Amino acid sequence: MLLFHQIPPKPDYFRVKVWRRLQRIGAVPVKNSVWVLPYNDQAVEDFRWLLEEIEAGGGEGSVCRGDFVDGLSDRDVEGLFHKARAADYAAIARDAKSLARKVAPTEGARLNHRLAEVAAIDYFRAPNRQAAERVVARLEARARRTEPPDDRGASAGRRAGRMRGRTWVTRRGVFVDRIASAWLIKRCIDPGARFKFVAPEGYSPRKGELRFDMFEAEYTHEGDRCTFETLVRRFRLRDPALRATSEIVHDIDCKDAKFGRAEATGVERLLAGIARKHAADATRLRRGAAVFDNLYQSFTNKGVRP
Repeated sequence: MLLFHQIPPKPDYFRVKVWRRLQRIGAVPVKNSVWVLPYNDQAVEDFRWLLEEIEAGGGEGSVCRGDFVDGLSDRDVEGLFHKARAADYAAIARDAKSLARKVAPTEGARLNHRLAEVAAIDYFRAPNRQAAERVVARLEARARRTEPPDDRGASAGRRAGRMRGRTWVTRRGVFVDRIASAWLIKRCIDPGARFKFVAPEGYSPRKGELRFDMFEAEYTHEGDRCTFETLVRRFRLRDPALRATSEIVHDIDCKDAKFGRAEATGVERLLAGIARKHAADATRLRRGAAVFDNLYQSFTNKGVRP
C-alpha cells in the first residue's frame, strides 16, 4: 500500500506531525514523499486517515495499492521494514540495559508498553525482536522482585482505581472485540464507565477520555493481541476465567485460530445475531454484556480449560 504526498514547507510543526504519524503506523519511505505499508485493511484505513489530515493541512496526496515499487524487489522492501524495526528494538534494548542496575516498576512497564507498540508494527518480524523481548522481560522480572509484596497485589487495583467513572470512546458499529472490551471495562476496570461511540476517523479525544479499539487509542491491538487481551494484560487481570474468555475473543476477532477455542463459533453467532437485530451501539453493549456474563460464569462454575 503506497502513500504519495506533498506537504507545504510551512508550518514546520505540520511536517513533523505527519512524519511522526507515519512512524507510529510503521510506514517506511521508499522514495521522496512515497511511503509504503504491507497491504491489509488496517493499512488502507491508516493511510486514508493520514491523507485526510494532509489535505486538511493544505497538502495533497494519494493512496493506492501497488504490486511493485520501481527499482525495489519485494525482498528490498521487506529489508526496509526490518531495518526500521531493528533500530526500534535496539533502542529499547539499550534503554533496558541502562536501567538494569536500578529499575522502578513503572520504568519496566513503560518499556514493555513501548516494546508492544513496536511489535504491533513489526510486519515482517525483525531479527532482533526476540533479543529485545528477553532484555525487557528480565528487566520486568527484576522490577517485580524489588517491589514490596503488598504493592504487588495492590498494583492492579490502584491502576483500576484511577479509572473510575471515565468516558471510554470507541468506534461506532461495535462488534466482537469492542463489545467484549466494554464488558471487561465495566466488570473489572471501571464500574462507573460511560461509553461514547464516534466515527472511526478524525476524532480528537477530550480531556479525561480514554479510547479503545480504534486508531491511536490508549488501549487497542498490541502485537498479535486483540484489544480485550491488551486490557487484560495492561491491567494485570489474572482471573483464569478472563484468560479463557480472552482466548475466545481473540480467535473470533483475529480469525487466526491461535487458541483453537471450540466456543468461538457459538459466541460469534450470538454476537452476530445481536448486531443484526440492534443497530444502536448502547443496546449491543447491553445485550452483549449478558452473553459475556454467562460465558464468564460458565468458566467460573465448571473450572477453566488450561
